Amino acid sequence: MVLQRLLGNSALTMAVMVLGCMELTGCTMGPNFKTPAPPAPASFVATAAAPVASAAVDRDFDPAWWNVFNDPELSSLESRVASANLDVASATIRIAESRSQQSIVSSAALPSVNADASGTAERVSKEGVFSLFGGGASSNTSGANAVSSKGISLQPFSVYQYGFDASWELDLWGKVKRAGEAAAANTASAEDARRGALVSALAEVARDYVSLRGVQTEISIARQNLAVAQQSLQLTTDRTNNGLTSQLDVEQATAALDDVQAQIPSLEDQQSQMINRLSFLLGETPGALAPELAQAQPVPPVPPRVPVGLPSELAQRRPDIRQAAEELHAATAEIGMAKADFYPAISLTGSFDMQALQLQNLGMWGARTFAAGPALSLPIFEGGKLRATLQLRQAQQQESAIAYQRVVLSAWHEIDDALSAYRAEQQRRDQLVGAADAQQKSLDLARDRYKQGLSDFLDVLDAQRALLATQQELAASTSNVSGDLVGLYKALGGGWETSYPAKRS
Repeated sequence: MVLQRLLGNSALTMAVMVLGCMELTGCTMGPNFKTPAPPAPASFVATAAAPVASAAVDRDFDPAWWNVFNDPELSSLESRVASANLDVASATIRIAESRSQQSIVSSAALPSVNADASGTAERVSKEGVFSLFGGGASSNTSGANAVSSKGISLQPFSVYQYGFDASWELDLWGKVKRAGEAAAANTASAEDARRGALVSALAEVARDYVSLRGVQTEISIARQNLAVAQQSLQLTTDRTNNGLTSQLDVEQATAALDDVQAQIPSLEDQQSQMINRLSFLLGETPGALAPELAQAQPVPPVPPRVPVGLPSELAQRRPDIRQAAEELHAATAEIGMAKADFYPAISLTGSFDMQALQLQNLGMWGARTFAAGPALSLPIFEGGKLRATLQLRQAQQQESAIAYQRVVLSAWHEIDDALSAYRAEQQRRDQLVGAADAQQKSLDLARDRYKQGLSDFLDVLDAQRALLATQQELAASTSNVSGDLVGLYKALGGGWETSYPAKRS
């Protein structure tokens, strides 16, 4: 056989014996990871103290949660986030980095083969080792560069060589396998980090969009009140011209008009900033979305029922919980790597070269050289390094387990707080609706009494200011209700499934 001819009987026997050890590669050190099953409440939905117009219900969670607002513009913006948001793009690059690192780690399980070729010209030093044999100066007959000793003359010579060498460390204790397992978990963690970035970006776009529509509503309210203030100014001017009141009423009406008008530039600046924030979230230049967003629209209304899914599904839906589980997985695998370092490392090495002093002889079979055999490395004394490393990995795994528990517990609290805020803001909004109606009636009565001369203009001003303040509070509360629903959906962790489903990552 060619292999026997190359290696010889003894080397071949040793190689076969070592190859037989590969049956042991099923031995993997360290604990096997099991995905934690955290305790979950029976339901997200608690018994409300008072009914609200939009209540959470235990129904299937829709990953495209923004569609519940039934706002085509919002849905259009959300459809662009995954491909346009820069934070998501950076997270995607980090996945590529993790996958490259995983490939690097996995390569350790395969043999390493290298080819080499060289050609060198050499001359023996007469003052080096050769001088131990009485080496002396060169003679004229042997050449100016020759070195001679006791009748032996060494001329400068050239050595030509080419061949290959190979090595393979047998993964007897599963260190490489555990390293690959940890690298795969880190890659999965990076994928969930991207999903988390997408969830945050989706929620931020929806929240800023709701805020934009809320500011536009406040601008509309200010302009409506500006018209009311202008009517009041006209009323006081007419009464003053008819001698029914003093110039004081005109000045007070003018001041009220200016006060309302002064609020509009600030609100318009907020509108511009909101459009710029949305443009930034979608990777656009400032003002790029102004043509499609500058036209005022109402705040997206909340639906009568809000499906929140089942608590048992949360661990597989929230990216931060998934990411924490993968980090725990990686930390668990690293314990096995640390344990494998206590055991011997066996490598198979071999080389085959063709070597000759004359270039024309380099292809002859007699120019072959070879070496093959196993290599064993056994740690005897490391100064406590291996044990300390194992203890470090075990402590890191415990820390990762606590971090996982913390993330899960934090998720439950976030959802409960979001549900509570959503209910409370709806109750506040409903109260403000009644207050705004009452303030409008109060203003109408005050104006009628003033026209009849039964009250001072100060009553009209007070009612006008109170109405404006209540209407602005109502607009802000309406915006907060929709914003709180966005916060609830963010706490539930959905939205990434349509862009980065787990089966494709």
